[in-house]
Amino acid sequence: MPTASENLIAWGDCDAAGIVYYPRFFYFMDAAFQTLLRKADLNHRILLRQFGVRVPIVDANAKFLSPASYEDRLVVNAEIAHWGTKSFRVNYQGSREGVSVFEGFEARVWAKVAADGTITTAEIAPQFKAALLALNP
Repeated sequence: MPTASENLIAWGDCDAAGIVYYPRFFYFMDAAFQTLLRKADLNHRILLRQFGVRVPIVDANAKFLSPASYEDRLVVNAEIAHWGTKSFRVNYQGSREGVSVFEGFEARVWAKVAADGTITTAEIAPQFKAALLALNP
């Protein structure tokens, strides 16, 4: 079962045509990922403190299916679609009033950041994977 987050479209989310400006959908996807983490009792601070990692996006894409406008309620469903050993993919589906607005994904990596800023990937901690799998068995 995907995890849903709801967003009330603000005036500032829209372009001059009055529809959601396309980069905002990437913000809504990221917000849905944050909701997914919170439902698993996680967040980025916990990932850094407990595992010493960040989970940066290395690939993202979206397909826009219909417009959304000011004061629409956009529901974004997030679901882990694939687990690799060092990366995972989150799929998103956004809708308003049952109408599909967009589909998208993010590919994220389990990344250790050294004191000098060097980033290296590492194997995903089993506890992290288990926490998210418990949301979507």
